[in-house]
Amino acid sequence: MKLRFTKMHGLGNDFVVIDATRALVDLTPARVVAIADRHFGVGCDQLLVVEPASRPDVDFRYRIFNADGGEVEQCGNGARCFVRFVHDKGLTAKAEIRVETKSGVIAPRLRVDGLVTVDMGVPELAPAKIPFLSDSDAVVQPLQVGDATVAITAVSMGNPHAVQVVADVDAAPVCAQGAAIERHERFPARVNAGFLQVVDAHEVRLRVFERGAGETLACGTGACAAVVAGILRGLLESPVRVHTRGGDLEIAWAGPGTSVSMTGPAVTVFEGEMELA
Repeated sequence: MKLRFTKMHGLGNDFVVIDATRALVDLTPARVVAIADRHFGVGCDQLLVVEPASRPDVDFRYRIFNADGGEVEQCGNGARCFVRFVHDKGLTAKAEIRVETKSGVIAPRLRVDGLVTVDMGVPELAPAKIPFLSDSDAVVQPLQVGDATVAITAVSMGNPHAVQVVADVDAAPVCAQGAAIERHERFPARVNAGFLQVVDAHEVRLRVFERGAGETLACGTGACAAVVAGILRGLLESPVRVHTRGGDLEIAWAGPGTSVSMTGPAVTVFEGEMELA
């Protein structure tokens, strides 16, 4: 099976993008893992699939697979690459499109300056809907991770996030603690672990250990969740510039009940063809 693909990235969070608008692509978990492998495949954090709309009120359907082969609900950096891809491929001439994802509809918009702004929807804070096992709806909750107790804010941006505030992201135990948080029993669907350093009310630094991918250079939904958590905790004010290891995102949120807006770049790296078993 020959597979045509486009390699893209959003602030170093890299993707293999596949056009399935004209023909179905048979992607088993094993094939996704093979494509994502950085030694024997193309290499990526996530694989994105562009499909035809399945309902009349959207332009496309968007599916996301992590490097471990599992399908997930949402990917913010991927959403920006998605709108760049469908424009570059001539699949649409619209500056703003409506895209169906596993977690709902998002609306990415390609700006004249080349950046992409995405309406990421209203964050979900109710523990049962994140999902997060808790008897409390408090903004800050204790989470036992090994011998340590960390204070996290649980947020869903279509996918679950556990955000903790740290003094220095460079010194934070992102890989060791992030892996433990990702599979914590209180997050039945697993979770993305965010480590947030507040610089000032409008500026933060962020590292994210992503569910099914490990630490990535940037995480769009993680940036949104971190800003939501920071605003709810009284540490931040919208808009907020989020510095990730791959670059910067601009996140705006007016508060509970309103949508989160994310702005950042989307870059095409190369195109190719891969032979899949």
